[in-house]
Amino acid sequence: QVHLVESGGGLVQPGGSLTLSCAASRSIFSNYYMAWYRQAPGKQRDLVAGISSGGKTNYADSVKGRFTISRDNAKNMVYLQMNNLKPEDTAVYYCKSAGTNDYWGQGTQVTVSS
Repeated sequence: QVHLVESGGGLVQPGGSLTLSCAASRSIFSNYYMAWYRQAPGKQRDLVAGISSGGKTNYADSVKGRFTISRDNAKNMVYLQMNNLKPEDTAVYYCKSAGTNDYWGQGTQVTVSS
């Protein structure tokens, strides 16, 4: 069963913006901590941003002030608004649900290039 599906990735110029979306199954969304991770080629997978069921957020230092994570509990959706994108933001972005068990989406590619 597919539990998490990311969308919204693509190619953008430096300084541009993208919004990523994650559609989650209700059974792994309600009352769960949701997060976005990213992984560039040859690099480890790192936490980008997280959000609790109550809306409390945290961000990696590298994206603070540029990225915003949000969630719509009624629609079982998580979003990542990315502004002022930089080439170093290029990576595959993954949605994660953290609960009794962890679930991952398939990832969506974000490429920041001129």
